[in-house]
Amino acid sequence: MDMRVCVIVLDSVGIGALPDAADYGDAGAHTLGNIYRKRGKLELPHLYAMGLAHIEDSRLPMIPNPESRIPNSSFGRMATVTRAKDTTSGHWELAGLSMDPPFATFKRFPDSLLSAWLEKAGREAKWLGNYPASGTQIMDELGGEHMKTGAPIVYTSADSVFQVAAHEEVIPLEELYRLCAIAREMLVGEYFVGRVIARPFLGVPGAFKRTENRRDYAVPPVGETLLDALEKHGRKTLGIGKIEDIFCNRGVTYVNHTTNNRDGIEATISALRDENNDATLIFTNLVDFDMHYGHRNDPEGYAAALEYFDAQLPQIKNALKSDDLLIITADHGCDPTTPGTDHTREYVPLLVYSHGITPVNLGTRKTLADVAATIYGALGYGAWREGEGFFPLRSPV
Repeated sequence: MDMRVCVIVLDSVGIGALPDAADYGDAGAHTLGNIYRKRGKLELPHLYAMGLAHIEDSRLPMIPNPESRIPNSSFGRMATVTRAKDTTSGHWELAGLSMDPPFATFKRFPDSLLSAWLEKAGREAKWLGNYPASGTQIMDELGGEHMKTGAPIVYTSADSVFQVAAHEEVIPLEELYRLCAIAREMLVGEYFVGRVIARPFLGVPGAFKRTENRRDYAVPPVGETLLDALEKHGRKTLGIGKIEDIFCNRGVTYVNHTTNNRDGIEATISALRDENNDATLIFTNLVDFDMHYGHRNDPEGYAAALEYFDAQLPQIKNALKSDDLLIITADHGCDPTTPGTDHTREYVPLLVYSHGITPVNLGTRKTLADVAATIYGALGYGAWREGEGFFPLRSPV
């Protein structure tokens, strides 16, 4: 069987501020290091064995045992050349497509835009919010008024997003999805945001809770990605989690839209074990780190999610065939110890494992596109237009 590649994106698991982080208000951000500092421990034996603590400026402990002293995987960190800290642009760059200029960001959307949006939807031009906020914060602040008025809650962040929150018993899911689809069509040109996100919730004032019926409305990639190229070569891709949303289904042959880490991990293991799975690329996004813990300033929950993933790593690795390649990385940071709730502009970790590859220190990579360049080259298709592949791996650790 041909080589398969499994890319697992630990959504928002950053590993230290990029040199320009201060320009984004993120000086001192270090998702992994600050969680460890705040908590005093981070029990990740399998990730440490892969080399996580060996990454430059990891700020993680070198656990004194033979397995972690000599990494069993190649390790490094990657910067992003896209001037953003967004999920969509991060994944696109991992797939070999950087953006210049990046998506637009807003502190407030023009009233005229919101009025036109709701009028196009056949609704009264009334809304709540329209300022940067975390989803849980604005839900608590405006959820009660939303239930009284029926007006949708609109908010954004430092990232390129247009988010619409609504109680499922006030604005039914299908209506919320319709509103978001209309917004997606309108947000072009100077209002070109990366994602429109439907954020449904339930409950009563003081006890609101998001449901798992979130839906993302992205835009097609602005150029060719690795997924497009593999499709042209007759290769198939399985997107697990929100991958098909991020790429607007382009280049994604099969979809398993899991909505949490546990299901995403199980789906990845099942896909690797499935003898009938003919996908060359298994591309997984594990969203809980970002959605449940990073944006909610919850380092304890974030740490527990990391430890859960670590405990599943042996199953993931055992499901790999002899020629398979496993790449574990992230798309941006979201340091839960910072005062804000936005993504943070950070390096992301890079761990690369295969039964047939001698581990090396991959150092600091200039772009996330090195992942696409590596995969494209490893599959025998030559050089990718962006990034530099890290094969062959020659240097000893």
